[in-house]
Amino acid sequence: MSFIPHSIEERKYLLEAVGVKEEEALFSSIPKDLRLKQSLRIPGPLDEETIKRIPQAETARALFAGGGLYRHHVPAIVDALSSRQEVYTAYTPYQPEISQGTLQTIFEYQSMIADLTGMDVANASMYDGATVLAEAAIMAIKAKNIKRILVTRATNPSYRMVMRTYLANFEVAIEEIPFLPESGILDIDRLEEMAGKDAAVFVQSPNYFGIIEPMEKISAIREKAGFFGIVTGDAVTLGLLKKPGEYGCDCVVGEAQSFGNYISAGGPLLGFFCVRKENVRRIPGRLVGLSKDSIGDDAFCLTLSTREQHIRREKATSNICSNQALCATRAAIYLCALGASGLKSVAVQSANGARLLLDMLKKAEYSPVFNGPFFNEFVIRMESETVSRLEDEGIVPGIPIDRDYPELQDCLLVAVTELNTKEEMKCLIENL
Repeated sequence: MSFIPHSIEERKYLLEAVGVKEEEALFSSIPKDLRLKQSLRIPGPLDEETIKRIPQAETARALFAGGGLYRHHVPAIVDALSSRQEVYTAYTPYQPEISQGTLQTIFEYQSMIADLTGMDVANASMYDGATVLAEAAIMAIKAKNIKRILVTRATNPSYRMVMRTYLANFEVAIEEIPFLPESGILDIDRLEEMAGKDAAVFVQSPNYFGIIEPMEKISAIREKAGFFGIVTGDAVTLGLLKKPGEYGCDCVVGEAQSFGNYISAGGPLLGFFCVRKENVRRIPGRLVGLSKDSIGDDAFCLTLSTREQHIRREKATSNICSNQALCATRAAIYLCALGASGLKSVAVQSANGARLLLDMLKKAEYSPVFNGPFFNEFVIRMESETVSRLEDEGIVPGIPIDRDYPELQDCLLVAVTELNTKEEMKCLIENL
């Protein structure tokens, strides 16, 4: 669906410019007997998402999958602006004199992400949430002489696997902090035992199970560790929960696919990486900064980190010298379109929807596995035969997680966003 930005005043101006008084005159070359003589029989006015659903009504039933990729509404303006040739075809902005537009969009993206996370600096985006966690671990190793990486077991399994691959040739031990079987939150006592100045601690909150970790208690242990990083699995949580940077962490990393980017069968994704000012020269990827040109006007340029730095092998901060510029541009447009109140509304709708669905499942005798506070995802027990039957009927009730957590057999991770309607929830319940 195209985004049509013209106001009534603009339309009037355009008609006057071509020398006609009304829009009907534009179609005068078409014989009157071939023109439609009545209004189209369509409901309206409707919001964008409702209009999108109309042609899907007979095929799409219900989708409650999450686990790191989330189906959120993408305003039409995001597609319209991001598909303009000056941003859609733009390559690496090495030459600032001809790349001011691209550099500005990246700079604005960085500014918004830094503000949302409560950190000093955000880089110009990276591949995805998994690789930014791995890069954060590498930064910690080089910056603080880290010998052990502590990561919560309730961190996204794919993130942990990618990190292990990245660190395979580093002389560091990777240890996982267990979670409590009743609540789903990390074991604070074990964290306190494991933490030390030779260790970097990484905590995902909300974690893979959707549980909001007790960050106040965790940050109190922060001084015992050499490095403290917070991982965000769904960037929409930044619109409602306390800013991660307020917990005194060294870095905040995560996945921002939810900001204006479609799931698209698993990609492309958008990783963000934020640090305190003291670590700005250790951040991987690239940064866009605001400077002055030769005549004193504001000008944007790549700063501190360029491709040449990454050719230096072991001296380099990272081997990543690219970024997700188009995805970051879409994220910036999305955030500008929604604003702070709009992003909060998306987060609130997602959280409230999850609670509504859980209440409906409880009445159908499906209870949550964990009793910890959750955001928009939760874990329930559901037999695999039931899951398969629902999927055959066009209903995806969630993601089975027993492959990554063998102790959670027949457990399903259920996610709700603002796109999950009450009708979809009723469809799930009625077909259980």
